[in-house]
Amino acid sequence: MSGKLENDVVLAFEILLEEIELAVENLNRLGAEEFGKGNYQAARDLTEKGSQMTSFREKVQALQKEWKSLFAPGGRSRKTAKKRLERGMRTPEEFFREPILAVLLEMGGSAPMNQVLDGVYRKVKTSLNKYDLQPLSSDPGSKRWRNTAQWCRLALVREGLLRSDSPRGTWELTEEGKKQATKPIR
Repeated sequence: MSGKLENDVVLAFEILLEEIELAVENLNRLGAEEFGKGNYQAARDLTEKGSQMTSFREKVQALQKEWKSLFAPGGRSRKTAKKRLERGMRTPEEFFREPILAVLLEMGGSAPMNQVLDGVYRKVKTSLNKYDLQPLSSDPGSKRWRNTAQWCRLALVREGLLRSDSPRGTWELTEEGKKQATKPIR
């Protein structure tokens, strides 16, 4: 199997684990709020959900370890060159939402991924932090912000704003996506 595919899957695991961490933090915050309001049953329910998510995270970590071991010499997992970025250091996916929609609208509603990302970069480059501009440990040829923007694209597909059936490597607005892209930026 190619090293690129291996790195893509490793990167996907890293992003998934980071997103799970953010979700657990959000559940903890919501649980504390409910507890503070005296909504003890809601706080207990959120705590239970947090426990389930923690268990799920452990399963994902085990799968990640198993994936890495498939490619390691002698069946042992390789260590990555850099440790994972601490939570909250990279710019969140949501930040890329409006620039992606705007760039696609400017490009006629459809364009190759790299052209879209280049257009997004021109719009957001002064807002990116040093962590966004760092290469990924799993793919040193790729900047973190580009990967985050690609995950944002997946969220936009799930929301029905980008087409899920566009040709591979092409990002395309849906009719609803065009409407959203023409709304004024807040």
